[in-house]
Amino acid sequence: MEAAKKMAKQEPSTSFIPDEIVASKVLLIRGIKVMLDQDLAELYGVETKALNKAVTRNQERFPNDFMFRLMKTEFSALRSQKKNLMT
Repeated sequence: MEAAKKMAKQEPSTSFIPDEIVASKVLLIRGIKVMLDQDLAELYGVETKALNKAVTRNQERFPNDFMFRLMKTEFSALRSQKKNLMT
């Protein structure tokens, strides 16, 4: 809960995340540029679970197409890609 509060009350910072770091987290899924929840959580400095809870609790703040769940085949393909990148 503390992480969700931290994210919700986060004040603007003078530091920024370099474009290259953000761009490296963007994936093309279903023809749409997306970021995975774990990558967004990392950028915000909170746990993935806290990010997802905050979004769920505040659905009215997000457009209907803000997030979607990966199909099992998409998830498997991403996991394989990440595994190959790490080797």
